[in-house]
Amino acid sequence: MQIHYDLDNFPKIKFPIVTSGTFDGVHLGHRKILKRLKEIAVEKGGETVLITFFPHPRMVLFNDSQNLKLLSTISEKIDKLTKFGIDHLVIIPFTREFSEINSEDFIRKILVEKIGAKLLVIGYDHRFGKNREGSFEYLKENSTKFGFEVIEIPRHDIENIGISSTLIRNSLLAGDIVQANSLLGIEYSMSGKVVKGKQLGRTLGYPTANIYVVEDYKLVPADGVYAVLINHDNIIYQGVLNIGKRPTIEGKDRTIEVHIFDFDKEIYGENISISFVEKIRDEIKFNSLDDLKTQIGIDAEKAKLILAN
Repeated sequence: MQIHYDLDNFPKIKFPIVTSGTFDGVHLGHRKILKRLKEIAVEKGGETVLITFFPHPRMVLFNDSQNLKLLSTISEKIDKLTKFGIDHLVIIPFTREFSEINSEDFIRKILVEKIGAKLLVIGYDHRFGKNREGSFEYLKENSTKFGFEVIEIPRHDIENIGISSTLIRNSLLAGDIVQANSLLGIEYSMSGKVVKGKQLGRTLGYPTANIYVVEDYKLVPADGVYAVLINHDNIIYQGVLNIGKRPTIEGKDRTIEVHIFDFDKEIYGENISISFVEKIRDEIKFNSLDDLKTQIGIDAEKAKLILAN
């Protein structure tokens, strides 16, 4: 997949099949669009082009950067789209100035002049341009003028079970990992750097890796204990993870700590990826460290059972 940050240097390609959107999470609904995009490219002998935006428009237009958390960082989105075999990914910096471009200018200056679109594939509710004024109906009515064909993916094909990035975010924030994963079509994951903590887990017999997520806009699921898979150096391990403030020791800051089964390497400063499989329980305060240690053992066994299945 070729990644383009500058449309002024976008190459002339054969029969561009184009779609656009934020594609946060690249969930099952998005994948229907990507699948259709690739099918048409094969039929027409063309190349697929996906236009996306960064930062997320809401983070720019509504000062929502502190409240809006995303399912994918930009690097995660690139990785997922690469695996889906998209030929060209165009990442447009979303600014307030860019948000003022009306739908016709977006079509003419970007889709037609820069990319040379021959066919546009969009989801049933996709809109673009200033105030989201551009619609499928508008595109359909003006397709001859712009010189490309338009195909809409019907609502029942994308949201037959109500798939949306917002629903997935809400599921994760409620700790409903099973629901979120079913809509994503894959386990929700996040990556971070292993940093030194208070090493309490080591004294309890369950050493943990403390994870620092660099991108503050990345969504971290609800506080609680989870069965997880850990990717370190492309090797997958099993583990149990806690998100929360560790009330038993009067913790103040929210932390992410994972106990990796059958793992004894020092990995401070290294990056690992966590895939969430299922929530085990809420985070609670115990009367003593001994009670906490006992519960961690129970949690670990539950995680192993979940992951074994």
